[in-house]
Amino acid sequence: MLVVRHLIRSVHRQLAHTRIYSMAEKTVGDLTGADPEIALAPYRSAVKQAGLRVQQVRLNAQGATGTDKLDLQTELTQCVSQLRAKQKELQEAELKVRPQQSNFSRTKLEQLLKRRFFYAPSFPLYPSVAGLFDYGPMGCALKANLLSEWRRHFVLAEQMLEVDCTVLTPEPILRASGHVDKFTDYMVHDTVSGECFRADHLLEAALERIKADKKTKEDVKKRCDELLRVLDNLGQEELRSAIMEFNITSPSTGNPLSEPNEFNLMFPTNIGPGKQVSGYLRPETAQGIFVNFKRLLEFNGGKLPFAAAQIGQAFRNEISPGSGLLRVREFTLAEIEHFVDPTDKSHHKFSQVADTELCLFSGCAQMEGGSAQRLGIGEAVETGLVANQTLGYFMARIHLFLLKVGADSGRLRFRQHLSNEMAHYATDCWDAELLTSYGWIECVGCADRSCYDLHAHAIATKSNVSAKRLLPEPVSVETVEVIPNKPAIAKIYKADSKVLLEHLSSIELPEAKQLEGSLKQGPTAVTIKDLTFQLETSMVQFKFDSKMVHHTDYTPGVIEPSFGIGRILYAILEHNFQGREGDENRNWLSLPSCISPCACSVLPISSNESFDPYIERISSGLAEVGVSHKVDDSGGSIGKRYARTDEIAIPFGITIDFDTLKYDSVTMRERNSMKQVRIPLSEIPEVAAQLIAGRLNWSRVCEKYPIFTGQEASGAKK
Repeated sequence: MLVVRHLIRSVHRQLAHTRIYSMAEKTVGDLTGADPEIALAPYRSAVKQAGLRVQQVRLNAQGATGTDKLDLQTELTQCVSQLRAKQKELQEAELKVRPQQSNFSRTKLEQLLKRRFFYAPSFPLYPSVAGLFDYGPMGCALKANLLSEWRRHFVLAEQMLEVDCTVLTPEPILRASGHVDKFTDYMVHDTVSGECFRADHLLEAALERIKADKKTKEDVKKRCDELLRVLDNLGQEELRSAIMEFNITSPSTGNPLSEPNEFNLMFPTNIGPGKQVSGYLRPETAQGIFVNFKRLLEFNGGKLPFAAAQIGQAFRNEISPGSGLLRVREFTLAEIEHFVDPTDKSHHKFSQVADTELCLFSGCAQMEGGSAQRLGIGEAVETGLVANQTLGYFMARIHLFLLKVGADSGRLRFRQHLSNEMAHYATDCWDAELLTSYGWIECVGCADRSCYDLHAHAIATKSNVSAKRLLPEPVSVETVEVIPNKPAIAKIYKADSKVLLEHLSSIELPEAKQLEGSLKQGPTAVTIKDLTFQLETSMVQFKFDSKMVHHTDYTPGVIEPSFGIGRILYAILEHNFQGREGDENRNWLSLPSCISPCACSVLPISSNESFDPYIERISSGLAEVGVSHKVDDSGGSIGKRYARTDEIAIPFGITIDFDTLKYDSVTMRERNSMKQVRIPLSEIPEVAAQLIAGRLNWSRVCEKYPIFTGQEASGAKK
């Protein structure tokens, strides 16, 4: 009866959802002059109803038994899929009503990045291999500056312990972490050519083509929409059925496709000659930190909390890489593992960031069809929205870092993982997402991973990875020493005795007491790894004692911020791609000076040989103070050369003109405003260094030095 009642409720709710969705289609179809919130209201209502349904079914499933429980668990899976579908519809509608970035063209940005060789596909002289990219001079400098700023903002400011671990990882480490068994996607392949495709991406592309075909009937289009909304939640059997339903074949050859199969995304390899040790190229940098925890703890004097950081390459054998730097096979990660006492996750510097406002898209808002809200991180932690101070502290620091390196605050949010997408061991998890032309892109993950990783490696290796917590005062505790009679055990169990001896050496006090009591009653059977041993009092002795202890052992928890450097780099390039007012074809990059590939350009106004000593003098002065610079003495007008330097985000241009010969001064031009001032040549290196370091701003420079006019007059368009 319980299941029947739920089915009836499901029908009523589905009818309501259908009416709401129909209203939403009409609303979003006509947005001219309309309030976006009015247009989005039906979508929000649909998500809220779906979220309430998930909560109710989950609650009922907790108290159910037998077949009712199985039926409700099946219904819960369906409800979660429907919730995700409604959430996806809402997100798509939000993007439609969101004000578009004026005149942004991804094609123009990609052309600029390719022309100025920021990055490009690898191995250009050979047939291309997707998902691999080379960084050119500008991209290499930009990435290096971004990582340098990351080090300053996190490693130096927080006194983190930086490590650089090997990329090659033996198989047991990744088996213990769960990557060997769970790091998979579904794949299909061409049954004739063998070409492989990621199943969900192939299905998505095929459904979009079917929808776009004018000959496709409306009911088929509607079915395509239904599948597209739940695409991320389709399992192996659902993918197989959908591919068969639409008779989808290989897009390259038209040949039949295999059934979907799980494909592990790690790159396997053999370490050493032959097949001595199986291993993988690491899929993340974190495991190298976890297995070095004891060394790091010792280096830190045994004190917690502390944080370890690592920057390095990671590898994932993506079935269908794409979207430029957003889904690649080799990429750079910058990861932090902050080890903390699980009973005390406060942070001594939290008060410094408590008033920092973040755009938070909570799990509750997602379930109810709400929107992201701006909230101080202090209030978010106090109300329990963010799990603890340490997690909140790092979220605020991530927010400040992304703004510092050029992310648009209006296109940055933190999205909380829902309970159904969060790892079972995680306490709380938020993704810093940046809005790009590809939609909202996860760029930084910030998770409270509890004690899972250290605990998993401790079990796999039978090692002690605990830390010590000092007690307020010494306490007396019972201890036990288990003393096996090795000759007697070996005589009876021979090769299997090793299993029993290992077990006896690892048992704790409660089990030892129980086993001793049982042996006093007579021979006792002990089952270990499917082996049963008959123990007698002659085989083992127990020595109980007590001692005073000043500390207790515990396994630390971990707060993990993980940064996808390539994704951040691409997103800030989009956020800083501009067009000059009055000349939309003159594109430029407004990257902050702290990460710009080159800090200054040195531009002689002509090829007059009299300028050569001044070029050398300025170049040497900038080099001495550590300011990167580029001399452009090529042909062309000074305006065209300014435009070339603007394209590669050089924030300041130093121009040598004929007044330099008379007054020993040069002009300095600021990229964004295009304003220029005249500065004595002897002061240029120090002014440039102060500007790049952020210790001096352009407005102060304009106050101190005379404005130079006449080169360019139009302003920069954001």
